[in-house]
Amino acid sequence: MLNRRHIRIKVMQIIYSFKGTESDDLMRYDRFLLKSIDSMLDLYFVLMSLMIEVHKQAESFIDKSQQKHLATKEDKNPNRKFLNNEVLLQLKTNETLVDIIKDRSLNFWELDNEYVDLIFKTLLNSDLYKDYMSTKTSTFKEDKDFVVDFFKEIIAPNDKLYDYLEDKNITWVDDLPVVNTALVKLLRKNKLNVSNQYFIPTLLKDDEDKDFALALLKKTILNLSLYSEEIENKTQNWDKDRIANIDFVLLQMAICEFQKFPSIPVKVTINEYIEIAKEYSTPKSSIFINGVLDKIVKEYTEKRILNKVGRGLM
Repeated sequence: MLNRRHIRIKVMQIIYSFKGTESDDLMRYDRFLLKSIDSMLDLYFVLMSLMIEVHKQAESFIDKSQQKHLATKEDKNPNRKFLNNEVLLQLKTNETLVDIIKDRSLNFWELDNEYVDLIFKTLLNSDLYKDYMSTKTSTFKEDKDFVVDFFKEIIAPNDKLYDYLEDKNITWVDDLPVVNTALVKLLRKNKLNVSNQYFIPTLLKDDEDKDFALALLKKTILNLSLYSEEIENKTQNWDKDRIANIDFVLLQMAICEFQKFPSIPVKVTINEYIEIAKEYSTPKSSIFINGVLDKIVKEYTEKRILNKVGRGLM
């Protein structure tokens, strides 16, 4: 779920939040980083539980409609296609998934049911739902396609839900695009007979990614003053107060990768931090960062101190 760029963003956020100060309490930084990464998994389970609760809401809606004093023919014999959606039933009956949501205390929707109601009503009024319910039966693929579109068109773009999640955890704002993409990919690849474990994603691809995250944080933190001095030497014509704080952090991290991560190609490092700057800093930050890093790489190359191993890493 978590790629290298998002790992870099997590590290940037932590260094920035601690105001770029060196510290001997590296365990403190590590705890914040690992907690921030783990919170992405919480967000995934919160969104999964929302779909489960919407399915329950639909079941309750039909039950109440059938009990009306003046129930219509349609109320008494409703189209149960949404309730019989095989993908939603997979989620609802997945004991592993349900237990994790419970154990992590992530079923927010029991207290904040108005958001379940909001999503359910938006779905009922959508053309997506009307088209899906125009027949009474469907294949597994049709059920899957509907759930994917339900998430992409109804849940993911909902502004009120976005604001609610932001209030719950400020870091989720940055995590949402990654989690949404991972969740949609998981649903698209879903099959009828997957195991319960299928819906429990792996947060990091492998231990190497975890080691990279912790090492990048630690090695940057331990050398902040040294990297700051190097940046200042390359930006003497710039007013330091006018350099965005995020730009400074991104440059420090990039220099760290140049010096301490011999297996990461220079071009990869530069491109990654330029793209992060475009998203998180000022409109001109990417140009500024590219210029400073280009100067540093040229100097390192001339002095033969660019620590890179392997073919094509320059």
